[in-house]
Amino acid sequence: MSTADVDAYIEAQPAPQRETLHEMRRRIVAIIPEAEQVISYGMPGFRVGGKVIAGIAGFKKHVSYFPHSGSVRGRVASAAALAGNKGTIQHPVDAPLDIDIIRELIEAKFVELAESGWARP
Repeated sequence: MSTADVDAYIEAQPAPQRETLHEMRRRIVAIIPEAEQVISYGMPGFRVGGKVIAGIAGFKKHVSYFPHSGSVRGRVASAAALAGNKGTIQHPVDAPLDIDIIRELIEAKFVELAESGWARP
């Protein structure tokens, strides 16, 4: 899977979701520019050192950010009030998740991985 596959996934979405996913992607890449863009679990993912750090997906009534962990969201206080569950954050189809929250979620994922012995390349 490649960046072209991620492009195809995003371009296949309806207009509001498509623009929001493009912006989410830009924000994630700005935070982890070294990430390999892949399709993981049928959705765009951002992989570093063999680990998917974040994922995004469009749905009919919302766009989701996936931290690819059930415990990352609990490590980020600013994510507590957002819609979703422990494995996803849902937001409106026309409103990308705030870049500061994305940054905190990604940093929390890196901390979680480091605690398990993984070393960021």
